[in-house]
Amino acid sequence: MLLDTIEPQSGTTVGVAMPISVTFSKAVAVSARADIEKHLKLTTSTPVTGAWHWFSSRRVDFRPKAYWLTGTKVTLDAELAGVGDGNGRYGVHSYQHSFTVGSDDEVHVYADQHLMKVSHDGAVTKTFPIDAGSAKYPSWTGTMAVMGKARKVLMDSCSVHIACSKSDPDYYHDYYPFAVELTTSGTYVHYSDGDPQPGHSAGSHGCVHLSMANAQWFYAFARQGDPVTITGSASPAAPADNGYADYDVTDWSAWISPNASGLGQLTTPTTT
Repeated sequence: MLLDTIEPQSGTTVGVAMPISVTFSKAVAVSARADIEKHLKLTTSTPVTGAWHWFSSRRVDFRPKAYWLTGTKVTLDAELAGVGDGNGRYGVHSYQHSFTVGSDDEVHVYADQHLMKVSHDGAVTKTFPIDAGSAKYPSWTGTMAVMGKARKVLMDSCSVHIACSKSDPDYYHDYYPFAVELTTSGTYVHYSDGDPQPGHSAGSHGCVHLSMANAQWFYAFARQGDPVTITGSASPAAPADNGYADYDVTDWSAWISPNASGLGQLTTPTTT
């Protein structure tokens, strides 16, 4: 049994909505999940109530019931050497990841009002005009933690099953700057030269458009795990495993249900 990834990376500082996301290279049997959770040992600088949740046979996430508290130091000891996955494979390595929760920076996108508000420690510090998804391609709603960001990203309509023919008016294949990633399905906050002065329309393919200056500011500001909540769009909430939209499972009982979590709710022991 091997791991593909553990996020966040060790030594990083993350936003308050960042889950711990563990991806295995092969499927884990339902019968083995509770035992694996016992070997995913968390310690925190202050007690945290949360739970693991299996999105699939290969991915399990931990999130607190409410957002992490600013300044919390978290260590994951994945003591998986010798632990079975229920399918005849056994772990050959153990892993340790430690990270810190940074400031409480939250973003709210009001798609129907063409506004985005950025708050720091509960106080709104910035308000930006934005454009979100069109009626045909509405932006996801719900809360999505920032996955990452890039100075420029190649966005391609065919790769997200929108349009593959260059003659299609919805076709695009270009690099877009100051891109902050919200979902694995291709939702970003970014600048678009096709919409240089946002704030008046809803014409994107689901992304949130900012002006060049505002996109550059937000790119510098955003960190992995910052929650971005979108309301006022016709789309349902993003699936919770579409990136790090874990808080879109709003019913805590669903997060800790027996078919989703082997151990249920836990409170982390603290470091000394």
